[in-house]
Amino acid sequence: MNDLTAIPPGWKHESAAFGVEEVEIRCCDGAVISGHFRDVPNPERGVVIINPATGVKASFYHRFARFLADGGYPVLTYDYRGIGASRTVDPQGCSIRWSDWGTLDFAAALEFAKARLPDVPILIIGHSIGGFLPGMAPNAASVSRMLTVGAQYGWWGAYDVRQRMRLLMKWHLAMPVLTALFGYLPGRRLGWIEDLPAGVAYEWAFKRRCAEKNVGRHLRRDFHARFARFHAPITALTITDDPIGTKEAVMLGLAYYTSSRTRLLEIDPIEMGLGELGHFGLFHSSNRRLWPNMMDALNGEGVPS
Repeated sequence: MNDLTAIPPGWKHESAAFGVEEVEIRCCDGAVISGHFRDVPNPERGVVIINPATGVKASFYHRFARFLADGGYPVLTYDYRGIGASRTVDPQGCSIRWSDWGTLDFAAALEFAKARLPDVPILIIGHSIGGFLPGMAPNAASVSRMLTVGAQYGWWGAYDVRQRMRLLMKWHLAMPVLTALFGYLPGRRLGWIEDLPAGVAYEWAFKRRCAEKNVGRHLRRDFHARFARFHAPITALTITDDPIGTKEAVMLGLAYYTSSRTRLLEIDPIEMGLGELGHFGLFHSSNRRLWPNMMDALNGEGVPS
């Protein structure tokens, strides 16, 4: 099934964005993370929160965020603690974990959006781990709809079989060894991703098939109950040449959202006459002709409501 092959006429809109405001978001544990808020007039359609992939700065999504704002959606982009503008401490020996980005950072971003625009729907775009983290947030019931792109939680057994060995060597052998040597993953120096705190790197490297087995005991007890509180409809996009966010990996993640109605849409770049999309290409401005389709999916068109 490939519901995105038919590209609609160009998106027509007025340039509605008021501008970009740098914001600070305070988490319930006292940590402060940094972000940008794009406001628009008459934002009845909803406010969008963009959750990044692991080790990817929020600035990577800013062109796409501007597109959404021009289409009438206020947008909040933000960096997880330890990444980009939210890197406020030395990553060496840092105790930040992957799960903190969901239980603390995303939860705080959600509260920020609710406070700014209390009377409009809250919409989530989650890239990679960013589409799995919302299920961990204690306030996830506030979400109205979610669109995910290659969303999964990094279990090696769901990588594309043709690239599985390469990815295993990189993320599950080299990454923990380098993290042990440096006290953090020097991803920027390696040209892989942004530097990662040790806790995040290890949580990814040693991820088991059942995601709940890699979180702390305090989360493990009610892990499934947390996801059950998330009841917004989800549209999950998979890309046929994405070696990490494969259909199997995405479906494993979706299975945790037991209270949501979900729909899986597959994008085949060859059928669409595109070059390689992989895990990141959908957010590149060179592929912006697909963005109206993403906006439609985000807006619930053809999606369970």
